[in-house]
Amino acid sequence: MRQIIRAATVFLALAIPCATLPAFAQNSDTLPVVTWLPAQPDPGSIVQILVHRARIGPDSITSITGLLSGEPLHFDSSARTRLRALGGIPVGATDSARAQIVIHRKSGIIDTVAAAIPLRVQAVQPAGPPRERLSVAPQFGREPDSALAARIARESAMALAVSRRSHETPRLWRGYFARPRPSRITSRFGGGREFNGQVRSRHSGVDFAGATGTPVRVSNRGVVALVADFHLAGRAVYVDHGAGLVTAYFHLSKINVAEGDTVVRGEIIGRVGQSGRVTGPHLHWVARYGEVSVNALTLLAIDPPPPVKKKPAARRPSD
Repeated sequence: MRQIIRAATVFLALAIPCATLPAFAQNSDTLPVVTWLPAQPDPGSIVQILVHRARIGPDSITSITGLLSGEPLHFDSSARTRLRALGGIPVGATDSARAQIVIHRKSGIIDTVAAAIPLRVQAVQPAGPPRERLSVAPQFGREPDSALAARIARESAMALAVSRRSHETPRLWRGYFARPRPSRITSRFGGGREFNGQVRSRHSGVDFAGATGTPVRVSNRGVVALVADFHLAGRAVYVDHGAGLVTAYFHLSKINVAEGDTVVRGEIIGRVGQSGRVTGPHLHWVARYGEVSVNALTLLAIDPPPPVKKKPAARRPSD
């Protein structure tokens, strides 16, 4: 079989609802078209990469692989007309994120698409991310000694290992992702944090208000990959949703699941608490694609459920 390799490099900077790039300038009627959603994602967000089958013609795809920001892309055929993969945009990315997609066809043709996904740029750049000044127990507000630093490093490595292994897990999530709590958000992803005026870090999750003991629900189907009691995260549950995607739930007072359990969207996996480094009871919700930390709220844009129709008000009987 003759093998033909075709390549294209595309840079797109148009703010349109679904960014579209032709993979090759010639014979475009039989070449793949790649799109992504949103058209201009934020740094630190989930993006959907789409390869449209309709433009491939009768020469079917035998395999498709890719990379975005150094992490593998896992394409699935959940729709007849397209293949889709999720990817993560690093929070520190500027201007654009690099993606490469390699498409193998039955005929032996290999199409390679290299793209620079434009990122959303604020009209006015602030001097820096908002910083929260927080007061915590003294043991959490000072620099850790060597033993504690080693413990924190071990725990961080355990969490990263879950994210790396998720690339080996087939996709488990189904349909839309749901918020783990219906309560208000008290702290958003990405802002700077200062603890007792000394320890500074970037907020890597989304905080939800909640009284101790109130339910925490898993956002989508997956397997419980890690249950731990960490110095910073406190009692924590990590759920592997497969195909590189992991969510985690920190500072719990009670854990209702065990490692290896399969959980489904909306299932109660624990209770709000104030374990670990906290200022008070709340849920800290984390999402990672591979080793890339992303804003968990951007998961909610994936296959969102249809809006709930309001029932018409009952007519009052006329006098």
